[in-house]
Amino acid sequence: MNRHAFVLAGATLEALPSGALWWPERRLLAVSDLHLGKSERGARRDGILLPPYETEDTLARLDADIGALAPATVVCLGDSFDDTAAAEAIAERHAMWITRLQAGRRWLWVAGNHDPGPLGLGGSHVAELREGPLVFRHVAVAQKACGITDEVTGEVSGHYHPKTRLAGRARACFLCDDRRLILPAYGTYTGGLDICAPALASLVGPRGLALVLGPRVVAVPLQGLRTGTSASSASR
Repeated sequence: MNRHAFVLAGATLEALPSGALWWPERRLLAVSDLHLGKSERGARRDGILLPPYETEDTLARLDADIGALAPATVVCLGDSFDDTAAAEAIAERHAMWITRLQAGRRWLWVAGNHDPGPLGLGGSHVAELREGPLVFRHVAVAQKACGITDEVTGEVSGHYHPKTRLAGRARACFLCDDRRLILPAYGTYTGGLDICAPALASLVGPRGLALVLGPRVVAVPLQGLRTGTSASSASR
């Protein structure tokens, strides 16, 4: 894997090209915004017909990451399904696949804004997880309300599906600074929010980095991306 290692709150983490986060010391794999069942939800609620293969593809990539890393803990950082009904409508083969991935490890479903976590698929359901110096939650919160203490000094979240443009192509990315990390969406059919959007600019300032996904993860200063000066040179 062409991982990118970095440090958050004293924890050495690795951003993977798949959009997953790996914490080697804790053998913890985190993914965010799987949005399983998105095609089913779109057809049911909006009459939008998409090829119904995104759950298969998303689980295959997660299976590959788990197979390569053998994590002791998997944390799904919210919006694992596109809504509660999508979780209830999951195909039996996909439910069995998730059960197989859970075998022999701790599996945590963090509540998201689309779903509270699938209640019938094993694992534990939490509002957030505090692990060592990090707190894992679905949506980043204002720094003053972040719950940062002497023991917990970094926040890991998802929700925003950050994306940017690099070498003329839209790419998903991690966003990070010295106190906060926002994961890209892991799900196949997820959209994204540009890193210049006010919601993201208010959370991760210009001194932060975008860890841009591709065949390898490329670290690019946010200030350059937001002013359009570094996107082309960073990809060389």
